[in-house]
Amino acid sequence: GSLSVNGTVNDLVVSGARPEFMSLALIIEEGLEMVTLDRILLSIKKTAARNKVTIVTGDTKVVPRGQADKIYINTAGVGRLVGRPHPEKIKPGDRIMVTGTVGEHGLAIMLTRNDFRMSSRVRSDCAPLLFLLPLWKKGALWMRDITRGGLATVLSELADRARYPLLVEEEKIPLSRSLKGAVEILGIDPLYLACEGRALLVVKEAEAQKVLSFLKKQPGSRQAAIIGRVQDQTGRQGEALLQTPGGGLRLLEPLTSELLPRIC
Repeated sequence: GSLSVNGTVNDLVVSGARPEFMSLALIIEEGLEMVTLDRILLSIKKTAARNKVTIVTGDTKVVPRGQADKIYINTAGVGRLVGRPHPEKIKPGDRIMVTGTVGEHGLAIMLTRNDFRMSSRVRSDCAPLLFLLPLWKKGALWMRDITRGGLATVLSELADRARYPLLVEEEKIPLSRSLKGAVEILGIDPLYLACEGRALLVVKEAEAQKVLSFLKKQPGSRQAAIIGRVQDQTGRQGEALLQTPGGGLRLLEPLTSELLPRIC
């Protein structure tokens, strides 16, 4: 429930809009337990209220048993514009930052679905990103919520849109201790794990430290970090490069296959 609301809220925020109204549509498989439906709807209600979003329209359909996997939720939102992404204004020296540790949502879903038993618990990072809205007037040039494909895919997409290559330092990317241990055991690259409460930002060089200080004061981004910068390097336009601890460079490419079935 909370995921269906936060996903749309975050899409609006990183597009420069303050969320105000939302639609909600449900496709329910025949036989879904009412207690499950009640829990989902209560989660939706609480999350919408917390984000000051009004659900103004919707639809419900029940399909025969076996024609859906319990429940599908569709949301769409409308917001009031407070800023606008400007990828064309990105220039060498601008800083790249993330709002917190990455990969926890995707890993939490993977561990739950496959019933992996780990000594350390990984919790989903699902959360709204409303606290980012003031940054549209404080030096943010571009934002993207780090969802499907993870940080690496979002960086690759940004590099395609910017006129310059990007350089990110692997050691500066924040990862939780529990996630590090789990991905090492499972052999998973955490940079391709989805988040549902984290964003990637490009900020003017002169404003980067002020923005970082602002983020670290917000409950949802206390582990925010500057992880890289925009490069002025001819011949490498459209490339997102990861600098490894050993000093090597690795090209970050978009995710080409799903690590797990999509849920959002």
